[in-house]
Amino acid sequence: MQLGTGLFTCQQRPDDDRSTSEIYDEMLELGRVIDDAGLDSAWVSEHHFLDDDYLSGVTPALGALAAVTDDIELGPCIALAPLYDSVRLAEDVATIDQISGGRTTLGLAIGSNDAEFDAFGVPDEERVDRLEDAVSVLRGAWSDGPLDYDPEFHDVSPDVTVTPTPAHDVPVMLGGAAKPAVRRAARIGDAWCAPSALSIGGVKKRKEDIENVREHEDIDGDFQTYVLQHGFVGDSREDAWEQMRDGYFFIQRRYEEIFSGESVDELDDERKAELKEQAIFGTPEHVVEELETYREALGDDVHFIFRTYHPGIGTDRMTECIQRLGDEVRPELA
Repeated sequence: MQLGTGLFTCQQRPDDDRSTSEIYDEMLELGRVIDDAGLDSAWVSEHHFLDDDYLSGVTPALGALAAVTDDIELGPCIALAPLYDSVRLAEDVATIDQISGGRTTLGLAIGSNDAEFDAFGVPDEERVDRLEDAVSVLRGAWSDGPLDYDPEFHDVSPDVTVTPTPAHDVPVMLGGAAKPAVRRAARIGDAWCAPSALSIGGVKKRKEDIENVREHEDIDGDFQTYVLQHGFVGDSREDAWEQMRDGYFFIQRRYEEIFSGESVDELDDERKAELKEQAIFGTPEHVVEELETYREALGDDVHFIFRTYHPGIGTDRMTECIQRLGDEVRPELA
């Protein structure tokens, strides 16, 4: 089992008086900590037009992380594919991959926030087609020679040769929990990311569906399953929860606003209890025990993205958590 962390959202809570620049500095500092801790990956997240400055510049952020790290896998979890000019995305990701020495994975999804798509002028009904078109453009752009593909949504000649090409074959990871999204990942992706709302049983069912689709359609090549879940490492269950709680609930409240389009002043007690039950937190031993249940259900070949970045809880807290993941959790999963 591989173990990564993130997701850097760079949000600013109302009680956080730091500048945006200082919050980005925190991201880079924590990126170095993740690299030094011997973890496997670090991830950023994407949303737009939010008053908490949720990270929107995915490729600049990844380029900066690539420049300050040496070994870890880097990528967005998840970039909103329909909002991009896919040729420019191919160029930017290839540049990041060259800077990092071949450490990039590109996570993509169709997105679900109507406000973002309205602002970018992207019709909601085109989201799936735009994602699939983008994957085809990326494959062509990263190959040797001409694009050899006529994009449906971007006016670029199939005869153009896109440069630079990546330092390695960049895997395309697709997200989503619905059956069409999971099967789309099986057919056109190199990996699938299970969202945090899915139970272990839900992840296992979808992983098996992916394997069946690829076998039935005779699709060759490696395929990686990523699993996303929030959590934290502390001296006890109570200590870990106390450290992560406020940042975790802030993120979840903002997600409810993003996906509902309505203001959410406070999560209700039932939702808070549900979120606490869903998260993985506690001593290193407890976290290992929880992660082992995923390994037992899904096998060794799973990449767990342990989401320990919780806005505004303090750089030192997150640093200690990441170091303990590297020192006390990661060796037990090797």
